[in-house]
Amino acid sequence: MMFETAMIFLGVILLIFVVLDIFMLVSLLRPGDERNQIIVWKASSLTLLATIGGKVLDVIEDFVRAQPLIANPLVQLETAAIIYFVALMYYRKKHGG
Repeated sequence: MMFETAMIFLGVILLIFVVLDIFMLVSLLRPGDERNQIIVWKASSLTLLATIGGKVLDVIEDFVRAQPLIANPLVQLETAAIIYFVALMYYRKKHGG
């Protein structure tokens, strides 16, 4: 029973991540007016800054601990999608979108 519950929970999380990834790509590719372009630009800039900052911290931590660099691209993609979604919602609210 617990295994099935865990699989359902992880399936729902995976589905949410897929929706966030698709939302991110659609909002980046969709043309819009100048206000919408500024909102997407600011959200994209914040996402890039947070993603690169996180990678820099990972590299420093692995260097200090003398461990090999190990990166999971799925985790990086989902983290970027979450940050982008939150930043996009923030800037849409801030700029009246």
